[in-house]
Amino acid sequence: MQAHIVHEDTYGSLIDYPDDNYLEIRWYDATSAFTGDSFNERQTVIADAVEHCGRSSVLIDAVQFAMNAEDMDIAWRDTNTIPRMNAAGVKKQALIVPAGFPPIGAPPGAEGPAEFPTAYVATRADARAWLAV
Repeated sequence: MQAHIVHEDTYGSLIDYPDDNYLEIRWYDATSAFTGDSFNERQTVIADAVEHCGRSSVLIDAVQFAMNAEDMDIAWRDTNTIPRMNAAGVKKQALIVPAGFPPIGAPPGAEGPAEFPTAYVATRADARAWLAV
């Protein structure tokens, strides 16, 4: 089955890759306009898609993500989104970040309440390779 867009709006797209068993969250630079509330609303859309698609892996392309980190409510995400991802059976997450981001290359590990490890990588090829293992 071919990849297909599950959701798309100004801030990004959610793309299901059934043959490769992952859901991609692709952020756009319009996220520079995100507020804490709009970030939380988007986290709900993501959790809905993770549950609906039922993939064991998530690939996040955050290279264009432009929200001010100080405005993110990580505690809200950890309380409302991550438990839903755990319950949906997510086993791995790969996060593509801009080159030079400090966690790139660090051993993957679970963060906060996540029951799955996250690998920080600089390329799509590295993300897909790690998810395939």
